[in-house]
Parts: sequence; structure tokens; C-alpha cells
Amino acid sequence: MEISAVVWDMDGTLLDSSAVVPAAFAAALRRCGGPQVSAAQVIAAYPLGTPEVILAHLAGRELTGEDFEEYYRQLAIAVAPAYPGVAEVLDELRSGGHAIAVFTGASYRAAVSLLAAAGITADVLVAGDQVPAPKPAADGLLLAASRLGMEPQRLAYVGDSPVDMGAARAAGSHAAAAAWGHLYDPAEPADSVLATPREALALLD
Repeated sequence: MEISAVVWDMDGTLLDSSAVVPAAFAAALRRCGGPQVSAAQVIAAYPLGTPEVILAHLAGRELTGEDFEEYYRQLAIAVAPAYPGVAEVLDELRSGGHAIAVFTGASYRAAVSLLAAAGITADVLVAGDQVPAPKPAADGLLLAASRLGMEPQRLAYVGDSPVDMGAARAAGSHAAAAAWGHLYDPAEPADSVLATPREALALLD
């Protein structure tokens, strides 16, 4: 089936957040009396779901609303830059009449903050706290497809992590691996492997 739209993962695909997001988690945990954690520990917890779920997991206890607010305060001062070429590709997509669609496991609040800091505006944004199940479940891509007004089989999902590829397969979408991302695993099955963001343009029929 023809691919009519590209949906992007955020962390590790649009944004190089491999340092600033784990740092925000670590700082929030320190301030709420939690354990010291490494960036690798934070990144390993990403598949668990939203920042609130990850933070509670890393803390090893139930957290309060104020604890979560501390994470968002740390995130508000973070800037995760867009990967080279991302801004230009998104501009080309929009000028060609294509919506900029993002599906991220992060919460809506976190996604809006990080995308805005990087100068990216999404026309369709599906966040982890807007769907029942986290990646690799298909929920987020199915919602993105609905908002775009098309079947999920007509979407290409560009993401760097194995759970991104799993979500694409579960939804029946084209799984496009972002080889520039920090969680890219060449052993993970993908329908295509993109060396640069620009290669996503060739997916569109």
C-alpha cells in the first residue's frame, strides 16, 4: 500500500535528547530524595511509559504531584537540539502539504516543552499519556492515523528504538528505522533503514 504520511518518534529521532532528558530525571530524583541514577538507567526505563511512570520506577516508591512537577521544572530549562537535517526535512514536508505528525512515549506536556525548545511545531502530536498502552503497542500510531484521517497501513513510522519498530509492525505501518538515533539496533527488524532524516522523504509515494 502507498505511504501517504510520515509519523516521527521524538526522542532519538527528531531530537538528540540522550543527555538532557536523563539529566532532568536524575536532577528531579535528587531533589525528591530518590536514588542517584545514570543516564543508562533512565534510558533503559523508557519503554515503561510516561515520565511519571519512569520517575516512580526509578524512585522505587510512590511519588507526589510535587515530585513530578520537579521533573517538569528541570525539563523546562532543557534544550534537546534537533538532529542535523530535521528542520529542513520538516519544512519540506509542510511545504509539500504534508502534516508534521509525532508519536512519542513522553507525556504531552514533556513533548510540547521539548519540541518548542527545539523550534519544532507538530500538526498532529500523540503522546504517551494519551493512549492506553505504551510502545510497542499500536495504540499511538492508530490514534495518529485517525487524526490524520487515513489508514495506519498508509503511515511510515520513523523511530530509532526497537519499541518504535514494534509499534509500527503492530499497527501495520511501515517501520522505518532512524539509524542516526541513540537507541538504533541494527538487529531489530525494520521495513527500511534510514541513514539520515532526509531519506524519509523518499518513503512518500
